[in-house]
Formats: sequence, C-alpha cells, structure tokens
Amino acid sequence: MKTLILGLGNPILSDDGVGLRVARALEDRLNQPGITVMETSVAGLDFLDLLAGYDRAIIIDAIQTRGGKVGQVYRLESTALNATCHAITSHDVDFATALELGNRLGLALPQQIIIFAIEVDNVSSFSEECTPEVEGAIPTCVAMIIQELNGDNT
Repeated sequence: MKTLILGLGNPILSDDGVGLRVARALEDRLNQPGITVMETSVAGLDFLDLLAGYDRAIIIDAIQTRGGKVGQVYRLESTALNATCHAITSHDVDFATALELGNRLGLALPQQIIIFAIEVDNVSSFSEECTPEVEGAIPTCVAMIIQELNGDNT
C-alpha cells in the first residue's frame, strides 16, 4: 500500500508548525518501502497534487477546538470533516471541500485518509518553537501514527 504521511503547518507560527515537527520525527524513525513522509505549508486545492497517486494518507496538523485541552491528540477519519465543507471563494477552500472536488474530478486520491490533529494554543506568535504542552504531545502523536501504520489503530 502506497502511503503518504503529510505534516502541515507554518514553521514560524509557534504551535501551527506541530504537524511539520511530527513529520520530521517520523522521517527519522521510518524507513519502509511504500511510505513517503512530506512536510508542507500548502492549503486548499494545492492538497490535491500532493495526495494524488497514494492509496492511503496520514495527515498531521494543528487544531483548535472549543474547550479542547492543549496537547490532546485526536485521530479523525476524513469523513468527520464533511460537515465543515464550504467554499466562499476559490481562494478559501478547506480540506474537506478540496477532497470533494478532487473526487468529483475523478482524481486518484487515497481511499483512506486519517488525520492526526494536535490541540494547540498559540498559532499567531512568531516562533519556531511549540509551546511546552504541544511539544510534549509530539512523541505521543508519533507513537499513534506508528501504531496506525502497523495496523493497530485501537
């Protein structure tokens, strides 16, 4: 199974770069055929080019939820995003909308998309470092993704 592990974020906006940091940690630990680890700061429709041609995608990103505990790691199926689909303009396309468009266009997108999201605190201050709680969640997220790759997603 051809798998893409894709860390998302902005490396200079504190906790927003956590997806990139998890991807780097995984790249150091994974050396398996069929697994590609990438980091990106793209959003919207640009995701489609990165996902095309893979059977499975594991996406890592920051998340802020109402009442969430900073440092909490969530495992989400891409179908959980369906309620968030919206597109105000072609420049404001969220991930779920981009996936829907890619599927309607018949692109060879992954059949399985899993999202690992880390609850973050600070995504607006210029810093290349994550806050301590988010930094502490990185090894947990790495371990969860390795379990996912090994077929143990309980």
